[in-house]
Amino acid sequence: MNGDEQLLNRRVYGADHDDPNPGPLPHRTYAELVGGPLDGLLLDIHGRRSEEVDDGVALATELSRWPGGRALYDPRPGEPRTSGPGVSCRFYYSGDTP
Repeated sequence: MNGDEQLLNRRVYGADHDDPNPGPLPHRTYAELVGGPLDGLLLDIHGRRSEEVDDGVALATELSRWPGGRALYDPRPGEPRTSGPGVSCRFYYSGDTP
């Protein structure tokens, strides 16, 4: 794991790089991002409707194939999702878009 990967690991997507506590909060719900440029980050999905989570996400990142583009992450159909706080599901990298 290189330095950039270590920096991103177990951080919450969107947390400031200089945030002294960029990790997950115990009362929030997260999806773990698997693969691609944001691998290992957690996405806060607390309060999102099931339909929003099922559709996946396009996340802005300078680390995508197109700097300033978006990395696409989707849940796998039929993969279990737990309710309540903590990591409830995984979103898997499916590509980039400008």
